[in-house]
Amino acid sequence: MQIVRTILWVLLAVALLGFSFLNWKPVEVHIWDNLVLETKVPALVILSFLIGIVPMWLLHRGTKWRLERRIKSLENAFKANSVSAQRTGESPGGSAPAAPGDPAKSDLTPQ
Repeated sequence: MQIVRTILWVLLAVALLGFSFLNWKPVEVHIWDNLVLETKVPALVILSFLIGIVPMWLLHRGTKWRLERRIKSLENAFKANSVSAQRTGESPGGSAPAAPGDPAKSDLTPQ
């Protein structure tokens, strides 16, 4: 999987480099009436890309971090529950084994 990711990043870098060489022209960006920014097209494209991708990447990382914390918390709770269940002699599922004369927990059908 690492090689696929590396190949994709190299292809993206080559495409961006080719785009930059073919479109190295100055453009004027009118931000307000009296404020004009003169820049090259590749710089404008890269800046626009970063403005779009960085917030979504931060949202993704934050969600992933929160879910990993939740999974670890649930795993720790399950481990603590199974350890305490083993000490008391119960099964890790939390229910006690069926008594031999208990018809509610018996899996035998009446005849």
